[in-house]
Amino acid sequence: MFNVASEEAYQDGQVIFEERSSGDWVYVILSGQVEISKAVGGKKMVIEVLQIDDVFGELAFLGGFNRTATARAIGETTVGILDRVSLDEEFNKLPSDFRTILTAVVERFKKMIDRIWGETKEGS
Repeated sequence: MFNVASEEAYQDGQVIFEERSSGDWVYVILSGQVEISKAVGGKKMVIEVLQIDDVFGELAFLGGFNRTATARAIGETTVGILDRVSLDEEFNKLPSDFRTILTAVVERFKKMIDRIWGETKEGS
């Protein structure tokens, strides 16, 4: 299904990437689980627990911005790093109008995340 360029193994609790860090790799879970969380008011808020075959890290890839959340392994976890060249090639095969729409959706989603983060932070 996905073109995996390499695999990485993580132990329970090990961070795959941190919120606000740079990086535009997209991952797929091959085994284990991944917790996606955000720091809110100095506390960790779990957004979702991802399972095998779930993809994460896509916002940074599509939007070209820093990570919006932290990804942490739950149990022994193996992730595949999707091949950036293949992803770029597939993305560029999309009609330009659709690429523009998809990019706009990602940018709006990022603004929504930032707005919610700002409101939550101010309200603490």
